[in-house]
Amino acid sequence: MNFSEYELLVALAEEKNMRKAAERLFVSQPALSQRLQTIEKDWGTKIFIRSHKGLTLTPAGELIVQLAKEVLEKEELVREQVENMQNNVYGTLKIACASIVGQNWLPKVLKKYVEKFPQAKISLITGWSSEILKAVYEDQVHVGIIRGEPDWKGVKIHLFKDHLYLVDREIQSIEEVFLTDRPFIQFKSDSNYYQEIQDWWHTRFQRSPRRVIVVDQIETCKQMALNGIGYAILPEITLHGLDNDLYKTLLLDEHQQPLGRDTWLLGYEANFQLKQVEAFVSVIKDFIASSL
Repeated sequence: MNFSEYELLVALAEEKNMRKAAERLFVSQPALSQRLQTIEKDWGTKIFIRSHKGLTLTPAGELIVQLAKEVLEKEELVREQVENMQNNVYGTLKIACASIVGQNWLPKVLKKYVEKFPQAKISLITGWSSEILKAVYEDQVHVGIIRGEPDWKGVKIHLFKDHLYLVDREIQSIEEVFLTDRPFIQFKSDSNYYQEIQDWWHTRFQRSPRRVIVVDQIETCKQMALNGIGYAILPEITLHGLDNDLYKTLLLDEHQQPLGRDTWLLGYEANFQLKQVEAFVSVIKDFIASSL
């Protein structure tokens, strides 16, 4: 049976009168009678018994009408939920994010997102920017947050630029790096970021650091610098809230411009039309505006 047939049976059961039910359904009485006969034929049983007092449900008819009521109630509930979804954000927001952003910036944004859209869910994966770009290309996620200058032809929104600093407990200027025997602490990263640091270093000094320690995580690198083991070059995004005893020297390029990295939000255009993605973008824009 279709929904109109369910409505027909419920109307007949409630009105208990063919004429009143026909008026309620805006059909003629003969047409209503014919449709009822068709429904009863499909079920292979009488649903109503007609008498001069009106219509009476048969035992089988009571079961069938109960089914019709449950279906109509379920339809109404689903319609309400669908209508509510048009005005609210549901579903899962799938994000792939560069680890450094996922550790230091994204949590504040996601806090705003879940507070504003509590019905929404979040799926998050983190990694190097090259890994994030691959996840976006393969449509594993709705959006990706990438560091550097990704080659992307779809939607690409600039989020922020953070500058690079030489960080140390002792060194107060760039020129002092060759006056210490303490090591230059580097962390593994995607090749673009590593290459940027290498290019800057050799342009600035034309020789390699005296000693180098390489670690596999930026947080390890940061903690070693904080504990005075050596000096490090770290992005601004990792330095918020550090104590004043730590010296932070801004890196400048050959044109005396601050050296930094851009962070981008990108994805396929179709994904940006999803409600949960639209909501995420709006939260990001509000967050960035409030941070200026």
